[in-house]
Amino acid sequence: MKPIHQRPTFLLLLLTFSNASKATNLTSLVNLFIGTASGANGGSGGNAFPGAAVPHAMAKVGIDVSTAPRQAGYIHDNSSITGISLLHDEGTGGNTDGGYGNFPLFPFIGSCTNSSGVNNPECEPGIAARAALRAAGTDIASPGYFSTTFVSGIQIETTSTRRAGLIRFTFPVSNATNYLVVDLTNDLGRSFSGGTISISPLGHVELGGTFLQSYGPSNYTAYACYDFDSPVLQAGTYQSVNTSSPTVFDISLSSTSNMSLEFPFTSSVSPIQAGGLIAFNSSQVVARFGVSMISSAQACSNAEDEIPTTSDGAWDWDAIMANSNNEWEGVLSRVLIDMEKENSTVVELLYSSLYRASLIPANFTGENPYWDSPFPFFDAMFCSWDVFRTVHPLLSLTSPQEWSQIVNAYVDGWRNTGYIPECRANTKPGYVQGGSDGMPILGEFAVKYAANAEELGVPMDDLYQALVDTAENTPPNWLTVGRQNTAWKTFDYIPTDWVDPSGSVGLPTREASRAYEYSLGDFAVRQAGIALNKSQADIEKYANRSMNFVNMWDPNVTSDGFSGFAQRRYQNGTFAFTDPITCSPVDPIAHSCARGDDNDSGFYESSSWEMSFFAPHSVATLVQLMGGNTTFVDRVNNYFSKGYFTAGNEPSFNVPSIYHYAGRPDLSALRIRNVVFTDFSTQIGGIPGNDDSAAMAALLTFHLLGLYPVQASTQLLIGSPFVSSYTLMNPLFNTSTTFTVSGFDNTTLVASPPSGGRVFVKSVTVNGVDTGSVCVIDFADVVGGGEVVIEVDGDADAAALRGCGPAGLPDSLETGGFPM
Repeated sequence: MKPIHQRPTFLLLLLTFSNASKATNLTSLVNLFIGTASGANGGSGGNAFPGAAVPHAMAKVGIDVSTAPRQAGYIHDNSSITGISLLHDEGTGGNTDGGYGNFPLFPFIGSCTNSSGVNNPECEPGIAARAALRAAGTDIASPGYFSTTFVSGIQIETTSTRRAGLIRFTFPVSNATNYLVVDLTNDLGRSFSGGTISISPLGHVELGGTFLQSYGPSNYTAYACYDFDSPVLQAGTYQSVNTSSPTVFDISLSSTSNMSLEFPFTSSVSPIQAGGLIAFNSSQVVARFGVSMISSAQACSNAEDEIPTTSDGAWDWDAIMANSNNEWEGVLSRVLIDMEKENSTVVELLYSSLYRASLIPANFTGENPYWDSPFPFFDAMFCSWDVFRTVHPLLSLTSPQEWSQIVNAYVDGWRNTGYIPECRANTKPGYVQGGSDGMPILGEFAVKYAANAEELGVPMDDLYQALVDTAENTPPNWLTVGRQNTAWKTFDYIPTDWVDPSGSVGLPTREASRAYEYSLGDFAVRQAGIALNKSQADIEKYANRSMNFVNMWDPNVTSDGFSGFAQRRYQNGTFAFTDPITCSPVDPIAHSCARGDDNDSGFYESSSWEMSFFAPHSVATLVQLMGGNTTFVDRVNNYFSKGYFTAGNEPSFNVPSIYHYAGRPDLSALRIRNVVFTDFSTQIGGIPGNDDSAAMAALLTFHLLGLYPVQASTQLLIGSPFVSSYTLMNPLFNTSTTFTVSGFDNTTLVASPPSGGRVFVKSVTVNGVDTGSVCVIDFADVVGGGEVVIEVDGDADAAALRGCGPAGLPDSLETGGFPM
């Protein structure tokens, strides 16, 4: 053993944190209700999930409201509750009615008897009739725990593990009988297409059902298992008398007989409602559940493995809850700040964002129903388009082991399907939104962790081949996987109204924005090729192809006095005009801007004004196309002042810091302050749109830390941090890197910092050595250990003249950046 004075800095900081945490647990700083405002039906309050979960959990346990809550299940309003269910997603869009929310339990006090086709007002198992209001102010959530109370006085609590959990129901003390509904058929989307339930007189329940995925064309099948800690008076089933009368039920209860229901698969959604009913005379009932995508037997096994029965025949609620809390403390402690010293709102935003960024994707390892594999299997890759910009770069800094598992799941998807997965939802391929945006994720892993890949268990030859195959091959249908590569390689752009002679089909809209994303994907192949010492021919091919975004540029289009914009283009080379403000927030015409065959703008969830700024691997090319530094800065300013900025959509993420590429990081610092304090808050409406599988959470984390990642590279843009110091832990390298802001000024923590406020980066040193740049820092310095000092001042004129410093502008491929 090393002497104590030689302990690694990482260990010393963990020991320091352990002492500090006696005063403040990091989990106490997390606000799970940020982004839970009403707005699910086409609008958005964030769709954040506030229920119980461990990091990257399969089981995400939470209550479901009755008003189209999307995949999170929850809305922070006075909506009625229809149950507490076992599987949810974090912050996603997709089906406005929701997906997941399987096999909910619902408690009520009543009197149920055997009946056929006659509804009993004291026994209402149907989803609409049973819905109940919450008592005001009773929703409580912390990492690994959720609780609420009905107006009837019934309390629901839950805590969980990766594939299992406990749900505790506390009923008011009375002489009445207490019941639990075990709902087989009603997921959030009401999409039941067949399934089974069996229930024993002791209350052991096994279920399996087939439902529609939340973002894609397919069905999926899930399974669950329930046991209860209290004596059962009666147990049985309920079911609709027929499809014509789905809210009139047959009820069969028994204290001695096993009962079951079976509904064959139907190609259309069934209106049938069915499930189990269990009666108790206990005032408190704890349910243990397990979930699986393989079988109900495996769901039962998962429950027993993860929540074993103790020697006294119980389940240890306190231990499960403590273990969940400890897992979250471990994740949150990878970014440490001085709680007493920093702005309390910033602290709450930071740790709440770090929390959400580790909810997803979901670790379904052991639950892959499609192929046997020794590699991890992850779900809730919903979608790569949302998360490649910020979530994966954040995981690369703080969670390399977890990230490597996720990367392995991407590679294993290619290994078994021929293509990198794009949008896996509910275990099935979801819709492709733009490019094949798993490509930048794999390219980024290669440039950051190729040297550690063997230790992390990622086969790099497979990773590279996955990139090449996805870049070269066109699937028969690229609706849910892959790219329109035949067109891309034939024309060096994506033509409008072109039919592939090979017969390959997909959704041919979003041509312009797809071309920009395909370009970044090819850059990712180039980057991986360099990191893995692949052939010069490969490297040059993908470098050249990554510049094809310029072929979508029409220099003759003008808007607001600025010339040159991305446009659609026909196969004969002529351009198809789209007004650059189309699909912006101020578009006066109602256009379809989403993924659909009615999108005729050429852009996906963005305008030409916005997407014309997207080429993170060669922004210098955009600066040149737009007329040079001065015009570029004027154009970015116009984009914000005219209201074209869409804070809630991912194509906007890079724009607040894009001033760096014109040598004006001072303007980036001011703009990011404005974005954070205008568009984010600690309130229930504190996310500007869907959290999108924590894409927003990771973006906000980077803003607060004064960083922004350049995708598929080791370069990060330097901003002006919102805290005076912080320490980043990298568990793989066993390092801690402390960032200190010399001259930090709390008065700048507002949307418009006061004149003279010290917000402009003046110098950056790494372990005492001046880097020569106030614009960029390398991944190796961010995770390498030691100290980074960011000096700030308030001299706006000097900051404007200073530019990026003697090291020059951030890298761009066209100007020789990202060298081999």
